[in-house]
Amino acid sequence: MGGWSAEREVSLMSGEGVATALESRGHQVTRVDMDRNVAAVLAGIRPDIVFNALHGTPGEDGSVQGMLDLMQIPYTHSGMATSVIAIDKVLTKQALVPHGIPMPGGHIVRSESLYSGDPLPRPYVLKPVNEGSSVGVAIVKADSNYGDPIARDAIGPWQEFDELLAEPFIKGRELTTAVLGDRALGVTELQTKSGFYDYDAKYTDGLTLHICPAEIPAEIAERCLELALKAHNILGCKGASRSDFRWDDEKGLDGLYLLEVNTQPGMTPLSLVPEQAAAIGISYADLVEIIVEQALGGTRHGDTD
Repeated sequence: MGGWSAEREVSLMSGEGVATALESRGHQVTRVDMDRNVAAVLAGIRPDIVFNALHGTPGEDGSVQGMLDLMQIPYTHSGMATSVIAIDKVLTKQALVPHGIPMPGGHIVRSESLYSGDPLPRPYVLKPVNEGSSVGVAIVKADSNYGDPIARDAIGPWQEFDELLAEPFIKGRELTTAVLGDRALGVTELQTKSGFYDYDAKYTDGLTLHICPAEIPAEIAERCLELALKAHNILGCKGASRSDFRWDDEKGLDGLYLLEVNTQPGMTPLSLVPEQAAAIGISYADLVEIIVEQALGGTRHGDTD
């Protein structure tokens, strides 16, 4: 847990929750706040399994997975190849869209080019290619205070990243679906006070209302479950994943788009996977144990037996 990504503090909260839950079930747990010496630390501990509660890079992008593969230490969640693809929004589109999964169009732009003109008609979204938790996401609207074109001194991801993914903005509602093993758990609608489910909205208590299960038409809920499980399987995800959607409710099924697949979803008190699990009778401690057992080759797939 921990590490040095932009999501360090959230990862520490996830890791502590997981460790406490495992200890409550009698497991021996060692907390590792990852630093550059992590391989030597793990070699000294010699764990039966690593619970990967890291978010962002390098814990979610295949780096840690590759290290653990080389060390022959079992670990939770997705493997190296899946992690490399899923954290990269362009590679994810290339993997999923040919299989009929609807995702917003878009293309990579150089941040420097934004100071000369817009890459897409406004409103549009700019986001880093390989960051999670909506880190560095900006919505550029006709009336935004970024300027037109975007001003060099305007605060935004163009100041932090050389390249960004530009996508059309999809109006409507924010939905998310967790998958555990071979089962999609449910659909949650996220209603934010800020109007956008950004990093602060995700992890600041009181900024986002979670409606679980989402109050949406049955056909939309069923489609979210179907698409999330399909994406999970196409990418080769293991353990838990979470797929985020935007739904333009004026367009029905045609207005539903998958935005991204998170292979290391949060396990904090505000996190969506534990919430959806609880809604179908899986406690937090059960959820953690199921993820561990699946990583060790067990057969539990999110049942409540």
